[in-house]
Amino acid sequence: MEELIEQVSAKAGISEDQARSAVNTVVEFVKARVPAPIASQIEGAMTGEGGGLGGTLGDMANKVGGILG
Repeated sequence: MEELIEQVSAKAGISEDQARSAVNTVVEFVKARVPAPIASQIEGAMTGEGGGLGGTLGDMANKVGGILG
């Protein structure tokens, strides 16, 4: 999650605290709109559990993309 926060901070030109708040807001928004099993995968990926973002991010993005439209 720290890597994502750093990228948001750099690309948006905002502080890391502001980026952290933005990332957390987006994550909570998405988790509230997907089925519980996917929400728990998102939470696990963002906290680094279950291998972190590397192995599961693409799979989750495809699932979320399919659900959200």
